[in-house]
Amino acid sequence: MASADTHRLEPDAPIRTRSHAIGAIGAGAIMADQHLEAYRQAGFPVVAIASRTRENAAKVAERYGIGTVHESPRDLILDPRVEIVDIAFPPDQQPELIRLALQQPHIAGILAQKPLALSLEEAIALRDEAAAAGKILSVNQNMRYDQSIRSLKQLLDRGALGEPVFAAIDMHAVPHWQTFLEQYDRLTLANMSVHHLDALRYLFGDPEEISTAGRTDPRTRFAHTDGIVASTLRFPNGVLAVSREDVWGGPRIEGYDSDFFISWRVEGTEGVARGTIGWPDGVPSTLSYASTVETDGRWVTPEWDTHWFPHAFAGVMEQLQHAIDGGEPALTVADNVRTMALVEAAYRSLDEHRAVRLDEFTL
Repeated sequence: MASADTHRLEPDAPIRTRSHAIGAIGAGAIMADQHLEAYRQAGFPVVAIASRTRENAAKVAERYGIGTVHESPRDLILDPRVEIVDIAFPPDQQPELIRLALQQPHIAGILAQKPLALSLEEAIALRDEAAAAGKILSVNQNMRYDQSIRSLKQLLDRGALGEPVFAAIDMHAVPHWQTFLEQYDRLTLANMSVHHLDALRYLFGDPEEISTAGRTDPRTRFAHTDGIVASTLRFPNGVLAVSREDVWGGPRIEGYDSDFFISWRVEGTEGVARGTIGWPDGVPSTLSYASTVETDGRWVTPEWDTHWFPHAFAGVMEQLQHAIDGGEPALTVADNVRTMALVEAAYRSLDEHRAVRLDEFTL
């Protein structure tokens, strides 16, 4: 084993700027344990926080030394000190907050959660409204900043694996579904598969078509159709990819040993890379690869100490700060609309029992 530097890999995004004041909306686990911890480590200035209840926001503010606790998300958005609004709120409430932020002259950028909205049509509308307002709207597709996925992308881009042939992402783990999801008619594809489908787009571009099958998850008690799902994607460059999200993972009772994991594999004409995603084990993600052009066909395993959660969230916010300073945003809302279209195509495939082409949607 050797460090990532030895293999010319950059698993974590560099911090190029940290100068823009952030207002955090939300005080749940994703904001309190991931966003704000990543920002603390990166030295990003968080000047205010608000949530549905002031009490919860105040507790998180005390934990991170945030000076201002607003009574409501609206009050935070109207705070003239806030340059970036970081939203971690349910997707049915997120568009209203985005639209309010787009109207404020002091707001330069917005970081939204995925899914961006509850429908593709709403996501397209938000894209167009952000463009009309001249604001940068990014969506928190943080798996692109997982250290193993970033490193895999670098291997692909420099040809270490040759032409990609086959790819797979395989998840067997029980997520902590938020209670607000009980109100919606969509579950795994919109809230978990979206990570993997977006990562495949990041690695290989837009697929031509997707075919999705699914069934209900026995553990999830509220009504849903897409519990356990499996999708097959075909790309114009010939890549065949499979994404599986098994949120059941077998019985989980006292004394039952967990074997949760998320793994991935990419095969190319000149090599193979394989790895794991550190969530839900709380360990660093991994990557091993063997390349005929770089390693003489031997397996090597670069190492790093950082994790997907929380360290990847620093990269997500950094790219937005960099874009405000005049750089190119890595996570644009226009690109995320295409991920939303892929999720929508997966639901159509599930409903209609057929492969669905992406060109069936007008974007």
